[in-house]
Amino acid sequence: MAAAPWASHYGLKRTPFGKTIPAKDLYTRQAHSEAVARINFCVVESALGVITGDVGAGKTVSVRAAVDALDRTRHQIIYIANPAFGTRGLYVTIVRALGAEPRYLKAELMAQAADLLAAEAAERHRRVVLICDEAHLLAPAQLEELRLLTNGDMDSTSPFAGILIGQPTLNRQLRMGVFAALDQRIATRFTIKPMDIGESAAYLALMSPAFSGQWLVKLATLLTFRQHSRCALQPGFGSRSPSEAASDCIGPRSNAQ
Repeated sequence: MAAAPWASHYGLKRTPFGKTIPAKDLYTRQAHSEAVARINFCVVESALGVITGDVGAGKTVSVRAAVDALDRTRHQIIYIANPAFGTRGLYVTIVRALGAEPRYLKAELMAQAADLLAAEAAERHRRVVLICDEAHLLAPAQLEELRLLTNGDMDSTSPFAGILIGQPTLNRQLRMGVFAALDQRIATRFTIKPMDIGESAAYLALMSPAFSGQWLVKLATLLTFRQHSRCALQPGFGSRSPSEAASDCIGPRSNAQ
């Protein structure tokens, strides 16, 4: 497939920074690796975990990387992209993902979901991994239902691993007194911080060979210079090339040496 006109203009093979990057090609910075490790811990221990971060910090990308490494014959992934479906919707999603038709009465639906979760481990020897994205949108009643679902064998085990992904408001919500019972069940929590200038430069340098765009190399170089110098970009930066701006930026630092 031919590259888009704007990609060809800048010497790129495809549009950079899209969402279709394979999990194996994702940029693995320290925060990303830590989030993946926390998710893997929850999967192995059938525990609850919370991953938070600002918009665009890489929360869902970390989940993609962790899930991509799981053996699908031994794990059943249930991914909830939008939890705004009420308490009944939580049970319906679980039941349908496990291959059954949801029952009409909620009392029967709750029992059906619990039986199916238990059967996945006991009969199919598969671990259910329930991932709820945008978890900061969960209503209090949904959070309480989620806690009750983790009860297994008189609260000695959990029938699934649960990962809550959301914005920083999720942490504050879970620490409210009304959610104390759920909060104490959370085995691990981690907040993904945005990339700093050094990580941004490394990311661009990593992307440049894949896209064959020399401007990415120049921009990465500029960001690296910016990290190691405190000079401000002078007026008119937009009218100059990145390499020219980089030369201006490191000039005072070189004279000082």
